[in-house]
Amino acid sequence: MKLKAPVQSVSLEMDRSIMDINYFGPSTLTKGILPAMISRRSGHIVLLNSIQGRLAVPFRSSYAASKHAVQAFFDCLRAEVEEYGIIVSTISHTFINNSDPPPVVEVTQKPNAVVEYIQSHLTHGVKPSALANEIVQTVNRKRKEVLLAPPIPR
Repeated sequence: MKLKAPVQSVSLEMDRSIMDINYFGPSTLTKGILPAMISRRSGHIVLLNSIQGRLAVPFRSSYAASKHAVQAFFDCLRAEVEEYGIIVSTISHTFINNSDPPPVVEVTQKPNAVVEYIQSHLTHGVKPSALANEIVQTVNRKRKEVLLAPPIPR
C-alpha cells in the first residue's frame, strides 16, 4: 500500500494499516512457510520490495518506513536461515510502469542518444517484463540482493 502525504497529516491508523500490509503481510507469510523449508533444509524466499526500502523520499514516510522494516526483516532472516540451505533474495525496484509507452513523435533534430536513454529510464519506471526477467535471473543465480531502479547501476 502506497501513500503520499506530509507526516503530520497521516493518522496512526493509516500508519498501522500500511505496516500491516507492507511489513506484517510478507513476514507472516514467511513465518508460515519457514518450518517446512527448515525441515527439508532447502528453499528460496524472494521478497519484491520497493527501492524505498533502501532510500526514503519526502512525503512517503509511512510507506518508506514499512518498506525499510520489511527489508530489515529479510536481511536478518537471510543470515538466520543460511545454515539450513535456505536462500533469501530481495529485489528492490522503482515504480512499475504497466502502461503503454508514449507515442513516438517525429523530431526534426537528431536527439542525443545518451540524454534520450536517461530520460526513457527516468520517466517510465520498470517494465513488468524486465521485473519478471530479473526475478527469474535472481532465482536461477541465487542472488541475495538486487536493485532494479534505473538509472542506478547494478
